[in-house]
Amino acid sequence: MKLWVGLGNPGPEYARQRHNIGFMVLDAIARRHGFSPWRSKFKGEVCEGMIAGQKLWLIKPQTFMNASGDSVQPMAAFLKISSLDITVFHDELDLAPGKIRVKRGGGAAGHNGLRDIDRRLATQDYWRVRLGIGHPGMKEKVHGHVLGNFAKVDTWLGPMLDAVADAAPLLVGEKPEEFMTRVALLTRQEGGA
Repeated sequence: MKLWVGLGNPGPEYARQRHNIGFMVLDAIARRHGFSPWRSKFKGEVCEGMIAGQKLWLIKPQTFMNASGDSVQPMAAFLKISSLDITVFHDELDLAPGKIRVKRGGGAAGHNGLRDIDRRLATQDYWRVRLGIGHPGMKEKVHGHVLGNFAKVDTWLGPMLDAVADAAPLLVGEKPEEFMTRVALLTRQEGGA
């Protein structure tokens, strides 16, 4: 059993913001793989399903980004799941739009959602899927960029969400390199990033 976490902020006013790309990815995965309907639990929206023969729980914390751990930790404890079976999908300023990197462990790199999950789990030893949203170029523009909506010019977003959903079985199978390669190939074919 695995727990996949998508980071974002709750509410329709935040739905299209770059900071919510983690929610968007989980929605795409749940749709593609026929997961159960979303329901409220553990201060989040949760659903469940199977990918590649593996039981998966998805959670979108509804606590706002800075308190994401208040949702993730209780669910992980309830499921009696190891941090090694948790994967967090989050926006990443330091990657070009549409690029994806997967790694286990590491620091929060200024990401408040990760920082709070680290605090509540008392470990950094979980998987992270870093979803590139690009950097606006100047530090003083970061806040507005992250909390800004995706624009029509961000044509890479749909193909990237579809590619992650298609390649999800590789991530379930703990094949991060193959997952990243597959996403890159699919987005290239779609004319995306």
